[in-house]
Amino acid sequence: MLTWLAGHGDIRRIGSGNIGATNVLRTGSKGLAALTVLLDLAKGAVAVVIAQKWGHSAALVAAGGVILGHMFPVWLGFRGGKGVATALGVLIPLAWPVALVTAFLWLATALISHYSSLAALVAAVAGLTLAAVVADKGTALLISGIALLIIARHHANIRRLLAGTESRISLGKS
Repeated sequence: MLTWLAGHGDIRRIGSGNIGATNVLRTGSKGLAALTVLLDLAKGAVAVVIAQKWGHSAALVAAGGVILGHMFPVWLGFRGGKGVATALGVLIPLAWPVALVTAFLWLATALISHYSSLAALVAAVAGLTLAAVVADKGTALLISGIALLIIARHHANIRRLLAGTESRISLGKS
C-alpha cells in the first residue's frame, strides 16, 4: 500500500515482487523502505505486547501468528514478506537481548556486505543460537522456528549469493 500511495504502483510488480522493505528500497525511496521496516516491526511488537496481557503462552501464539500472517497472508495469495522486520518486532518484547544482538548483526552485515539477504541470514542464525542460551524453552523454540522460516524464505537468495548474482543494497545517502 505504501508504494501505491507514493505513486510507485504495486510493489509486487517491482523488482523481486516481494512486499518487503528491501524490494521497496528498489523503488529508490529509502524513506519509504524505512517506513516499511518500522511498520512491519511495529506489527510484530504490538501483536506480542497485546497478547502478553493474557500471559506468556498467548504472547508466543501471537508471535507465531503475526509471523505466519506476514509471510503467508491470505489476501495476497499466501505470498507475503520474508518476515525479517516483523521477527525483530516480535523479539523486542519477547527477548530483547536477542533483538538487540540480531539487529546489530543485521546492520553490521548489511553495511559491510551490502546484501540484505546475507544480513537476514546472519541475524536469523545468531537469533536462534542466542535464544537457546538466554530465553526460556518455549520462547527459544518459537525463535528457532521463526529463524528457520526466515532462512527457508530466503532459499532463492541463498542460491543467488552462492552464484554471485544476488542484488546489493545501498543504505547510505543517495
